[in-house]
Amino acid sequence: MATPEQPTAVSVSLQQLEDGSVSLETLEQAFGPASLGVIIVGGLPGEFAALRQRLLSYSSYLGNLPQEELTKVERPECKYDVGWACGKETLADGRYDTLKGSYYAQPIHNAELEEKARRLYPACVEMNSPNVWPDDSVLPGFEHLMEKLCHIIVDTAALVARNCDRYGVAKLDGYKAGTLEDIVRTSVSTKARLLHYYPPPADVARPDSGVAMSDDDWCATHHDLGALTGLTSQMFVDEAVHDPHKTKVDSSGYLPVLPELDAHPDPTTGLWIRDRSGATTQVHIPRDCLAFQTGESLQRITRGAFKAVPHFVKGAAPGKSGKIARNTLAVFTQPNLWEKVQDDMDFAKLAQLTIDAAL
Repeated sequence: MATPEQPTAVSVSLQQLEDGSVSLETLEQAFGPASLGVIIVGGLPGEFAALRQRLLSYSSYLGNLPQEELTKVERPECKYDVGWACGKETLADGRYDTLKGSYYAQPIHNAELEEKARRLYPACVEMNSPNVWPDDSVLPGFEHLMEKLCHIIVDTAALVARNCDRYGVAKLDGYKAGTLEDIVRTSVSTKARLLHYYPPPADVARPDSGVAMSDDDWCATHHDLGALTGLTSQMFVDEAVHDPHKTKVDSSGYLPVLPELDAHPDPTTGLWIRDRSGATTQVHIPRDCLAFQTGESLQRITRGAFKAVPHFVKGAAPGKSGKIARNTLAVFTQPNLWEKVQDDMDFAKLAQLTIDAAL
């Protein structure tokens, strides 16, 4: 019997998304039941590449700040979903994940909607609390860089959403035009996560170079809660050569861009997706592109036509990790807390059910 062909990531251009020329078949190949649940978008605005490189360089600078500076931007009262977090999550084997640092911020601002969220859901502090930023003397321009890149990602996600809405109107009875695009463009619940994966010490490095064992040691297998998750390509930085502790502002007024490796010495390091059959596929995002993957809210909004994608991040095999860090940015476009994702279930309830299931 022939082995079923593994799905691959679908690629489209920003122009195709703008003019609506992405076929419904292509959307189904990207997000449907037999897909990887990922679409890669090229042809992005000219400023994207430089913004990506500079912000992901800041991920190394941020992750290597003195602990007293990081403590200033921790928010335990917000369940560490605002500002800096490290060592608060658990991996598949129950260990606390100390190899990944995260910086959370909400890039979409609307005073009226933010006040509504606080009034209707006062207990949802992780979604209702203001952003916090390191002092500009510590990370000059960080807030500006992060919000600017996030806005490009959200604007691109909105175009992906517009095309998903075309699919919904054509294929799903009673689907309301503009449903997903409106969520992506206007929701103040959208959450950005700048990630710094620390170089793993030898005693916790992955014990093999294959997929089967300890494959999610840099980030445990999960699927996202929101609608569409925008992802930049990963940046690998050799911090033994380019020490993020030893730097100062350059002529641009920012901390300098760190040189990135062409690839990790262990080619299996990075983002992997577990498809519907249980097979795993590594996904490579070109540096000048964005990827968008499906989450739980999109699956429910499309009544299962588009599936949430399980994924994980694999660290390096022993002897290949060195002092190489991995930096990336994920932007989770999530419905407003009161928006319905399925029948009488609003996003706040879905989020709470997901959190309770993880406890």
